[in-house]
Amino acid sequence: MLKSLHIGRYATRAEDFRKLVEFFEAIGFERLSSGSGADRQSAVLTAPLGMLSVNALSPQYPPEVLDRLKDVAKLIVLEVTNPDDVFAIAQKMKLKVLADSASPASGERSFSLELPGEMVVTVHGAPKQAQAGIEGKLDARGKHFAIVASRFNAFITERLLDGALDGLRRTGAGNEDIEIMRVPGSFEIPSAARTLAETKKYDAIICLGCLLRGDTAHYDVIANEVTRGIGQSAQETGVPHAFGVLTCDTLEQAIDRAGLKMGNKGFEAALAAVEMASLKRVVSHQPSVVSKGKHKRHKPSQPARSKTKR
Repeated sequence: MLKSLHIGRYATRAEDFRKLVEFFEAIGFERLSSGSGADRQSAVLTAPLGMLSVNALSPQYPPEVLDRLKDVAKLIVLEVTNPDDVFAIAQKMKLKVLADSASPASGERSFSLELPGEMVVTVHGAPKQAQAGIEGKLDARGKHFAIVASRFNAFITERLLDGALDGLRRTGAGNEDIEIMRVPGSFEIPSAARTLAETKKYDAIICLGCLLRGDTAHYDVIANEVTRGIGQSAQETGVPHAFGVLTCDTLEQAIDRAGLKMGNKGFEAALAAVEMASLKRVVSHQPSVVSKGKHKRHKPSQPARSKTKR
């Protein structure tokens, strides 16, 4: 009974062999290790639906075997789910493109590449279609936001606050749509955020703080409690909370995340808050299964009780 199909291809130079293996691994093949020194001259590569091996010719082969192996067909055909990504990898590796075409009807793309070792690979497949989904927009107009900012490590948190305000204004929020509440430290952020969320006046809460690791376990305790508290407040109140609390080992790391080479996490938190506030409105306006049916549940009628005097 047939169990599997194994197709081998041979490269005459060790350098070609290495480049072939590098290319096939880059596009998604998984290399199986034999656990021996043979891996330097042979690579068994597996795919979800197939197996391919690439080998370097060894001088130990008899001359008649070498001559026959050189005549083996050089073409390899691959079907992929992401032809554009494979093509980008080929360009990065500077492989020669022999042909490239696409079907206007189906969108399927097919191209051929010249690989090291005089091999040719033809890659074909239809581009992956993005599945439609529900998502929010970066539009803060008509929405109200609250920002809870810690005063501790104000050198960092004020930069985060500036970034958050910039993000909200860039997406359409006005000054009258933004409420700022300052608290002593990051530990007080969850309580303040929950108080604001329970008023139901705000579409999203932005939490800003900075925790720096010290020599004791205090950092880990506070970081865990702040994270848990903010998440719990968001879940129980139903108001989106954006997490802009930095948890860094050093002051330099915090500075980098408050407006330097790592961006401004306050700005990013503001954008997340705007998108989640928009998403909540989109979801709330989605017709539910119950509202579509509009079936009212009637209580079964109860038999009239006799008014018997006792």
